[in-house]
Amino acid sequence: MAERVGARELLRRVLDEDGWTSWDVPPAGEPEPGTPYGDDLAAARDRAGTDEAVVTGEGLLRGRRVAFVVSEFRFLAGSIGLATADRIVAAVERATAEGLPLLAAPSSGGTRMQEGTAAFVQMARITAAVMAHRAAGLPYLVYLRHPTTGGVFASWGSLGHVTAAEPGALIGFLGPRVYEGLYGEPFPPGVQVAENLAAKGLVDAVVGLDDLAEVASRALSVLCARPPRDGGDAVPGRAPACDDDAWDSIERSRRPDRPGVRELLRHGAADVTPLSGTGQGEAGRGLTLALARFDGAPCVLVGQDRRSQRDGHALGPAGLRVARRGMGLAAELGLPLVTVVDTPGAVLSAEAEEGGLAGEIARCLADLVTLPAPTLCLLMGEGTGGAALALLPADRVLAARHAWLAPLPPEGASVIVHRTASRAAEMAASQGVRSADLLRDGLVDALVDERPDAADEPEEFCRRAAAAIGRELSGLAPGTAASRQARYRPSR
Repeated sequence: MAERVGARELLRRVLDEDGWTSWDVPPAGEPEPGTPYGDDLAAARDRAGTDEAVVTGEGLLRGRRVAFVVSEFRFLAGSIGLATADRIVAAVERATAEGLPLLAAPSSGGTRMQEGTAAFVQMARITAAVMAHRAAGLPYLVYLRHPTTGGVFASWGSLGHVTAAEPGALIGFLGPRVYEGLYGEPFPPGVQVAENLAAKGLVDAVVGLDDLAEVASRALSVLCARPPRDGGDAVPGRAPACDDDAWDSIERSRRPDRPGVRELLRHGAADVTPLSGTGQGEAGRGLTLALARFDGAPCVLVGQDRRSQRDGHALGPAGLRVARRGMGLAAELGLPLVTVVDTPGAVLSAEAEEGGLAGEIARCLADLVTLPAPTLCLLMGEGTGGAALALLPADRVLAARHAWLAPLPPEGASVIVHRTASRAAEMAASQGVRSADLLRDGLVDALVDERPDAADEPEEFCRRAAAAIGRELSGLAPGTAASRQARYRPSR
């Protein structure tokens, strides 16, 4: 069982040594002393050492000014009453007014039962304040602690841009004691546990308390940043158009040792914060979502993980919904979005069809072409079918030398046209799938060279691609749906 600490100890361990400043004022509307509820509150103050179930204020996190709302579970199980809600809402609204990122660390059983329905509906009020904070383009980080259940988990505990959880923490909508009391049997074991929620894409990471400052600081270094607006010579020169054979490039792009999005982040990015899943119970392992910096420029990265796709996690509707989560983050926070296209194609299965694969491709396209944030696409390797198209339209598009884009794998195109897969190389040559063809036709803006093959120089290639991304992001302004689709107009 992981270590459990109170609110003040958490703040001492997470914030800088200069300490923190309280924003709290004494609770209003207290019940009369000597009443059962008044006695409960007095006992809770003695036990917890706080005057309410949350502590709010501001402090420095690795030198950055942040606001916080931290639950104190020892105060009536961290429950939310009217005074608690007043304190939370006041803190969220002050953080918004002062332009501060907000760190929430709930640990609560939910609504304070002594106050009933009047307390219960406060969750809507707290949610409205949090969403106003997010609408102002300000980061909201959540650290779910043991235990977090009920209305707290179903409101401000589930609205983070980035959400981490304490190791082994009990996290769920209905507490197991209540479940057993209502249904006469224990809740299935292993479900309401932080690690399981991370595996299911409901939280982004499981993080110990002593690692929280580093994880939160790294995320905020991207979420609070704004891309440089230098312009000028930010656009890299075009790599020389090459005469590579189309089929040769396709075979090179399929090499098992070819670097992909994981290597791009490892060798070419800084301040990487991986995010897990949709936040709605889907993991989508064929797609990588992360916050990162390239050459200092912050971004949200959505990348197709070709290696994971080939290892049994084919890209399906869940992966595309993960991509749309990334698009939403970029739009809300005003960060550039970088997409990495590298896919042998979307999964072909009854489950994918019934899960709305085609509709998710359409919604990815719709979200991407209308995104109110700068967008950059790197065509890194294979670019097959609708899965590739879903992440393609962008303000700027780069392509690796041996990357390619086609409506189907060339073998599939050959079957359609020639009733055999044996003429795949011929189809690839005739369809204009090569990066050089894409550059010539204006479908990409610049090439990232391979010398001669990314698989033979993985680190060097990834650093080269990352440098190109960083240069492109500098000065990149958000386009419009009209400007993003203009490159696809035929030039006849």
